[in-house]
Amino acid sequence: MKIKIRIALITLFSTFFLQAQQPQKGITGASNWMNNWTNFKPAAVEYGEATNIIAGTIDKDTKLSKRNTYQLVGIVYVTNNAILTIEPGTVIRGDDKTCGTLVIANGSKIIAEGSETDPIIFTSNKETTERKPGDWGGIIILGKAPINKLGGIATLPFNLDEMLNHYGGQDAEDNSGILKYVRIEYSGRKLSALKELNGLSLAGVGRKTVLSNIQISYSNDDSFECYGGDLNMNNLISYRTTDDDFDFTQGAQINISNSIAIRHPFSSDISGSRCFEVDSYDKIENTDMTKKMTKINANNITLVNLEENDQGLVRESAHIGENTFFNLTNSVVSGFTPFILLNGNIGNDNDNDNLSKITIKNVMANNCNGAITSESSSNDAGIKNWYGNPEFAIEFTKMKSSELFLAPNIKGNPDFRVRLNNAVASGK
Repeated sequence: MKIKIRIALITLFSTFFLQAQQPQKGITGASNWMNNWTNFKPAAVEYGEATNIIAGTIDKDTKLSKRNTYQLVGIVYVTNNAILTIEPGTVIRGDDKTCGTLVIANGSKIIAEGSETDPIIFTSNKETTERKPGDWGGIIILGKAPINKLGGIATLPFNLDEMLNHYGGQDAEDNSGILKYVRIEYSGRKLSALKELNGLSLAGVGRKTVLSNIQISYSNDDSFECYGGDLNMNNLISYRTTDDDFDFTQGAQINISNSIAIRHPFSSDISGSRCFEVDSYDKIENTDMTKKMTKINANNITLVNLEENDQGLVRESAHIGENTFFNLTNSVVSGFTPFILLNGNIGNDNDNDNLSKITIKNVMANNCNGAITSESSSNDAGIKNWYGNPEFAIEFTKMKSSELFLAPNIKGNPDFRVRLNNAVASGK
């Protein structure tokens, strides 16, 4: 009997020890870091009427105060190395008629550092019953960090001033300022079929720029899009975007951690929308292949589809292009079809070079109809064999969201940390 008890205790402690050593999956935190500063029901918020207009060009250091509510009219440029500082709690409302858009030009900075109890809010200028995705343009930041387009300098296709619309360079340490405890709501105006503004467009932005605790909701195109650049990003939330949640291209070098994409099936583009859209280029003929290809290190990420009955337009959680480095680790992906989709050239004819660039490790794929697949089904057998290696530790599960997450009800105060043996999945 004593021997049996001793074995049981050893087994119990061994199991506990192994679980303690196992990296936690999905977003982490000793408490729910999405509390207080976020808003998943922005249509219900009565923002104050605008007391000040922001228009034209800001070419000297300027400060926006919490005591005022601002209306962003037309395309507003911050130029001439000026710094735009925004106090915590300030509300800036994008004008619908003129497609209010804020552009931080190359060399200038934005210092928008809110707080957990007093976030900075960029939102629609419409009444509560009339707000919709794409009411205004969004925020565009143009920096001097490297991109891999030929010539090393590029422009965005957003009808911007030709003299101010340029990004790229050689300074990976470039500093475009701070966005912290910021909400961006109802942005992403579609200018045309090929010109679509995002919630936050980061073009050639350098790694001294601080991007943390940012929620983008109801964007009519991508929430976050990086065109090249070199960035560390954390505690990002993308909610109910129409297109992609996180889009990276042009040789972007990105570390993104403790971040979440929450997709709604009827807020997705019919052309196909993903949480991650990752590629190194649109056209190889416009790319300097001697430069860095896109490399994304995504750690402690949660990707969740709120619809579990497969009625909407949400498909795969991520689409990865060729010649692209993508590392997804310690993460949770729930409710997608399939789990991940690879470019049709990846895995073709035992192409291990591209596959070796894509690491999916210690990831839970919950309620995903299909594993890691290819646009070309002839590659699927090789891909399945590659990622079937135990070293990747991909765990396929079938759980309801209420069983997997602490409080996935978006109508309340959602908490998408993973349940671990009925305990909070906490971390630092």
